[in-house]
Amino acid sequence: MSVEPGAPARYTLRAGDERLDLNARLGQPLRLTWTGAIACTHCGRATKKSFGQGHCYPCFKKLAQCDSCIMKPEQCHYFQGTCREPAWGETHCFRPHVVYLANASGLKVGITRDTQVPTRWLDQGAVQALPILEVDTRQQSGFVEVLFKDEVSDRTNWRAMLKGEATELDLPGERDRLLERLAPGLLELRERFGHDAIREVDAAPWAFEYPVLEHPTKVVSHNFDKQPEVAGTLLGIKGQYLILDSGVINLRKFTGYEIRVEA
Repeated sequence: MSVEPGAPARYTLRAGDERLDLNARLGQPLRLTWTGAIACTHCGRATKKSFGQGHCYPCFKKLAQCDSCIMKPEQCHYFQGTCREPAWGETHCFRPHVVYLANASGLKVGITRDTQVPTRWLDQGAVQALPILEVDTRQQSGFVEVLFKDEVSDRTNWRAMLKGEATELDLPGERDRLLERLAPGLLELRERFGHDAIREVDAAPWAFEYPVLEHPTKVVSHNFDKQPEVAGTLLGIKGQYLILDSGVINLRKFTGYEIRVEA
């Protein structure tokens, strides 16, 4: 997945040692068949069920990247000495994170590592995004996000996103409104972590286009666990989803699945 200014995002699908240019396959037939095999993306062992988007159960229970604090960073327990993998946490959580506003199905707030800009927004199918704050650690980003969640959602309506229902928003205006409204809470966090730990970002909004020939009017979701073969004409790619004339499928959900691709 990649993006260039003024052009739709480009997507490739790995098939064995090759990569299929999905943009070039728009309007053409595509068949995906699950062989029944699942391999843990961390240790490689075979597993009958995928946990935490591509892990076997032992890895799901022991890896820091599968802990609940990944989804709720404000619950980080590194300082209590109970982090599953302190070295992993020091590498991935103790680095700058960005708090942003995005528009995929309406206004939402989110967080991501600084290295994941703009990949995170493309992954969500956002048509607009704007960094508003930078913080020193993932835990701090969680506290800031919790503060913003009192005013704005932290979730994307994936059905509305796939239908292309998002209308253009004034993200700088929303940023200014929220920063003013939440100033007391941000001041408390700065007093707790240091005034330089939570910094306002002066950035221009990002805009994204996606390779979509036709948005679905009714979203029908495919699931390899219930239907091992998914086929149809490829109408678009947006976020984690392939849009076919037979329905949509979230490929991220099936990380670790062995899939045969016919195009």
